[in-house]
Amino acid sequence: MGKDKGIYSFSTCWNIKRHSAGSGMIDEIRELGFRNVELNYNVTQELLSTIEPMIERGEIGVSSVHNTFPHDPDPDYGTDSVLLGFEDEVKRQRAIELLIGSAEYANRYGAKAVVVHPGEVPFDYNIDQALKKIYHEQGPESPAYVKLWSEMLERRESLAERYLQRIGDSLEDICERIASKGWDVSIGIETRSRCYQMPTLREAKSVFDRLKGAPVGLWYDFGHGMMMERMGLYDNARDMEDIKDDVVGIHIHETVGLSDHWCPYVHSGDVDYFDRFLPIIAAAPVKVYELKAACKPDEIEQSHDMLLAKLASLEV
Repeated sequence: MGKDKGIYSFSTCWNIKRHSAGSGMIDEIRELGFRNVELNYNVTQELLSTIEPMIERGEIGVSSVHNTFPHDPDPDYGTDSVLLGFEDEVKRQRAIELLIGSAEYANRYGAKAVVVHPGEVPFDYNIDQALKKIYHEQGPESPAYVKLWSEMLERRESLAERYLQRIGDSLEDICERIASKGWDVSIGIETRSRCYQMPTLREAKSVFDRLKGAPVGLWYDFGHGMMMERMGLYDNARDMEDIKDDVVGIHIHETVGLSDHWCPYVHSGDVDYFDRFLPIIAAAPVKVYELKAACKPDEIEQSHDMLLAKLASLEV
C-alpha cells in the first residue's frame, strides 16, 4: 500500500485499459494511497455501475470528471475535436449539452471540476503529427520544421479568434446553466497536446477576461505545456504569471522529449525543469496525477515524494 496521498487525486487513465470492472480499477488506485480519483473520459456507464456504490459508501472521493463523461464514442465530441467551437450550431449545442451532462455527474459525485478540451483550429490533416515526426527526425531548428511550423502558425493565428469567440459563447451558456442549477462545479479548459488545439495560455486568459466571475478557469496540464513549449507555441515561465490566478485544476505529469504522461523528475532525470510549475501546484484547488500505464507504483511513489520535498522547500 502506498503512503496516503492526502489531497492529491489520480486519474483513471493510468489503469482503465487493465480493468473490466470499475471497482477493481478504483481499488488498484487506492492501493497507491490515493483517496480521490479523476474519472476520465473513457469511463463507461458499465464501469460506473461498480464505482458509484464505492463513492456512495465514501470509499473513494471524486476530485473531477473529464468531459465527455461518461464515455461517448462519437469522435465529434471526443478529446480531439472542435467541440465548443463548432461552426455548425446543432453540433455546438450538442457539445454544450454533453458538457452540462458531465457537470451534472461532477455535482452528483461531489467533484469540484470538469476538465474539457475546448476546441481547436481544424486542419485537413494532422499537421501536429507531421511536425512531431520532423521534430524527432531532423530537430526543431531544421528548415523542414521551421517551414511547416510557420504554415501551421499562420493558419492557426488567422482563424483562432473566430474559434475562440465561439468557445467563449459556449462557455458563457454553460456557466449560466451551472449557476442557475446551483452546482458548485468549475469548468477547467485544458492546455492541450497538439499545436493546432486550443487554448494557449494567452488564449485562455482572453476567455477568462471575458467571463469574469463565471465558474470557469484553466486546467493546467503541465506535460502538454512542456510539449507546446518545446514545439514553439508558447513559453510557460513567461505566460503562467498572467494565468496563475485563473487555475482551477492541474494535471501533474512530465514530458520526456515529446512523449507525455511520465512521472515528474523520475523518468526525465531532470531535477530542475519541472520546478517552474511548483507554485502553480501549491496553489491549485484540484491536483490530479495523470500518468500513463507504463508508470510503475514505485516510480509514482518516488515521484510524489520528490514533489512533496520540493514543495516543502518552496515554503521555507
